[in-house]
Amino acid sequence: MKFKKVLSLAACGVIASSLLAGCGSKSGSGSSSNGKQVEVDIFQFKVEFKDQFTKLADEYMKEHPDVKINITTVGGGGDYGAALKSKFSSGKEPTIFNIGGPQDVKDWQTKLEDLSSEPLVKEALPTTLDGVTVDKKVYGLPFNQEGYGFIYNKAVFEKAGIKPEEITTYAKLMEAVKTLDSKKADLGLDAVFALPAKEDWVTGLHLSNIFISPEFDGSILKTFEAKNVEFKYAKQFKDVLDMQNKYSVQPTVSLDYSQQVEKLFSTGKVALIQQGNWAFNSIEQVDPELAKNIGLLPIPVEGVAEGKLAVGVPMYWAVNNSKDDATKKAAKDFLNWMYTSEKGKEYVIKEFKFIPAYNGYDVSKISDPLSKDVYSYAKDGKTINWVFMGYPSSWGQKTLGTDIQKYVTGESSFEDIIKHSKDVWAQERK
Repeated sequence: MKFKKVLSLAACGVIASSLLAGCGSKSGSGSSSNGKQVEVDIFQFKVEFKDQFTKLADEYMKEHPDVKINITTVGGGGDYGAALKSKFSSGKEPTIFNIGGPQDVKDWQTKLEDLSSEPLVKEALPTTLDGVTVDKKVYGLPFNQEGYGFIYNKAVFEKAGIKPEEITTYAKLMEAVKTLDSKKADLGLDAVFALPAKEDWVTGLHLSNIFISPEFDGSILKTFEAKNVEFKYAKQFKDVLDMQNKYSVQPTVSLDYSQQVEKLFSTGKVALIQQGNWAFNSIEQVDPELAKNIGLLPIPVEGVAEGKLAVGVPMYWAVNNSKDDATKKAAKDFLNWMYTSEKGKEYVIKEFKFIPAYNGYDVSKISDPLSKDVYSYAKDGKTINWVFMGYPSSWGQKTLGTDIQKYVTGESSFEDIIKHSKDVWAQERK
């Protein structure tokens, strides 16, 4: 994700189940009855794996010459939700597209194919389908599992004399941040953080989730059904936001994902960034050696949820039910093949750097340090669930995320943005 969007990854049994035997490819030919080539247009959000995804699609087309796959990626600094609506409005509807949870299922209900009978549904790990299941019908297939928090540079921490394993509370995190700030000249840092406030999903979705998830007991369905949001943990939210903003490269409202991850963190100019394991590929492309020496720290909710990492499903694959039967079959076959064939599974683990959301994978092959950290926290049950795809449509980004931009520039008080966000949530849920 970047969006990175869901559900509960409970205990070690959940991921451990992915050690079970693979289900194998159960896909068939995607050709139409008249023998013509079938075109499957994919409109997807995950920019971090678009090159690898395209290569896998090429591999599939070599094995299935009767299928042509076209991939369009909109994400990162782009608003995928708005772009998807525009795509449908243009009349050039994609065959496969992405949805994030209950709100998206509701918004796109008339376009969603029932995928309940697909082999992948039976292989999905427990709870990963909760957010896309309505009346026992499944409308989406999980991308993967992801986790996010503060990515940190281990070499910088070591040089500063900071032990990351001891940072288990907000107080200890703040102490470490102040230490890094006091030594930033010696450490070669421009600042401690790079807060990309320009990216409304980073603040309005991911950061807010840390403090809203406990309010709804980590349930995306409770979040989706809630008529109001109280911001019970607004103080903790403000403290963490203020900490990032104060000790960040400025101006934060101008920082985007690329600047944060590639130009600042990957070049050693900042020690900490709020992102998830999906950022590994970008970091590795800039500095392969640095990428081997990074880790993830949880974002703490003081007194409520400290030492827990946010883990969930970022997005789901959906199939457009308005396409003809041959096209829909080709789309489903490709998705099943991607996650169940030996070649597909190899790409999922080694090339995509995904933490699988399905059975049939050898999770010991997870190679990058960020994904290993996510797996470790999930295995130990130390997680905060993703609920932000249960927010009202666009509320997280276009209301809260936009308001946070006003806050970090001094145009609005924190109290005002909380009040406005509460009012908009209530209005949207009437």
